[in-house]
Amino acid sequence: MPPIGLAHLTLLQLSPPDLVGVAASAGYDFVGIRVHAATEGESRYPMEPGSPMSRETLRRLADTGLHVRDIEFLTLRPDTGPAYWRPALEAGAALGARTVSVVGADPDRRRLTDTLAALTADAEGLGIRPTIEPISYQPVSTVTDAAAIASAAGAAVLLDALHIQRGGSSVDDVRTLGPGLVPCLQLCDGPLNAPEHIGLPAELPLGMRADGSVLQVEARVQRQLIGDGELPLAELIAAAPEGTPLSIEVPHAALQASLSPLAYAQRNLRNLRELLASVNAHA
Repeated sequence: MPPIGLAHLTLLQLSPPDLVGVAASAGYDFVGIRVHAATEGESRYPMEPGSPMSRETLRRLADTGLHVRDIEFLTLRPDTGPAYWRPALEAGAALGARTVSVVGADPDRRRLTDTLAALTADAEGLGIRPTIEPISYQPVSTVTDAAAIASAAGAAVLLDALHIQRGGSSVDDVRTLGPGLVPCLQLCDGPLNAPEHIGLPAELPLGMRADGSVLQVEARVQRQLIGDGELPLAELIAAAPEGTPLSIEVPHAALQASLSPLAYAQRNLRNLRELLASVNAHA
């Protein structure tokens, strides 16, 4: 069975050290940590190297045996430069992170590729590799485009099941990627077609944001648990390079409001393990 991790967006209300504790108690192998706020107005955890929260996260990692595989989340815009990404890289390096998630928000493809290449060069010295994620409502929205940019910049691609579906990509697109280009696969579930409206609880868990387009709201707060939707997850896992680590990224506001963080993490992990068992049984 491939390594299974817990992405921070699944339980963004938890601080990094608390996320490590919950993930370890639930039985995960690794975590992803948000060291940089992904959206305007989102609270940022103080994860600078040597900060009390960074030290506590490292202590819990040592105590539990978990590791930080990835950090997030950098948005590459037309004016993005080293002053923007270096604090995140330094925070990630202190945690031993291997990759940093980025999104391409610059519509100028050549400039975006140059920016990503500069980030990749800076990150390499810290043992971190950028992974550009195709996101359905951003300029880089398809697996094919993300792969072309990543290959030109020396970076990698972060695949997300929901954005593959919403961005118009396919399992066949994933199957064409080289094994060195896909260090991780993020999993969730959902309907095949994007919802027209999204119903949410009166109060959202801390850190969750429900503004923007329907696609943004769905991605941030209304993904479905693995096995509860219609996405071709078994086929997607099979299309990715064998042994690719799997990260559960399932922000589900309504369900999170009714479960403890540990129970929610456990339920997500159980669902993925059931899917993997089914895949192996039919292999």
